[in-house]
Amino acid sequence: MARNLNAFRRAALTPAAHTRPMDPRPPIVLSFAASDPTGGAGLQADLLTIASLGCHPASVLTALTAQDTRGVEALIAVDEGWVERQARCVLADLPVAAFKIGVLGSAANVALVAAILAEHPQVPVVLDPVLASGRGDALASAELVSAMRGALFARTTVLTPNSLEARRLAAAASGESPALEECARRLLASGCQHVLITGTHEPDAQVVNTLYGARGVLRQDRWPRLPGSYHGSGCTLAAAIAALLARGMDLEPAVLEAQAYTWQALSTAFQAGRGQALPNRFARLLESQGSRRSGTR
Repeated sequence: MARNLNAFRRAALTPAAHTRPMDPRPPIVLSFAASDPTGGAGLQADLLTIASLGCHPASVLTALTAQDTRGVEALIAVDEGWVERQARCVLADLPVAAFKIGVLGSAANVALVAAILAEHPQVPVVLDPVLASGRGDALASAELVSAMRGALFARTTVLTPNSLEARRLAAAASGESPALEECARRLLASGCQHVLITGTHEPDAQVVNTLYGARGVLRQDRWPRLPGSYHGSGCTLAAAIAALLARGMDLEPAVLEAQAYTWQALSTAFQAGRGQALPNRFARLLESQGSRRSGTR
């Protein structure tokens, strides 16, 4: 673990490995997500993360929320016609290199986004299946979950559920609680190419994140469990994977690098409100700048 963290800290000060040389025109990542007025989660979290990793964030607003760092008070889905109009304007004009999908707000929006993704089969898709807020406020109905399984999973390059979401998405019967490996098997059978199940909600001393593919477990990474809770950690991880894929990184190193980025953002999080802490998504950039300044003295 010490070697893993030391390697991560060195990587935090250098450009991401296995990426193409930086182009003067940054890769574009298009996020479909709900707005979070606090800036901690949702669309705003995606934009901060994508930009901090050297990509240009484009966005399609799928829902409006009233929320703070403690939880979500209300959510209103954007009409699917407006979601489509936003997306098609962007896609007709900008060369999108990756898609990141968050809260979609309605089953109609799920079907619409799935249809749009089908028109861009070569573009990687990272789906964060946000089913509830950190406080437990429901953000996805049973109809929406069914729509994701039926239409969206087949378009997904990487699905990034936490363990609670993985069990809900994979459960075949009411009250069933399958093992996480079985959850991954079922989610892959639903059409996802890869599933990254995060272990934040598990009782282990360390956070264990496992990436599954057609061959089974592709990698398993362990991270020191941080105290407290964080607003937008799942959004950050999924958006980071999308940004790194857009920059040309292969999938498995992109998943590791995105975890390292997210762990650093959480380990340097700040308490802005009365609820969950906000990830410091520019911690890597600030540390890198400080290191360069120290080296010139």
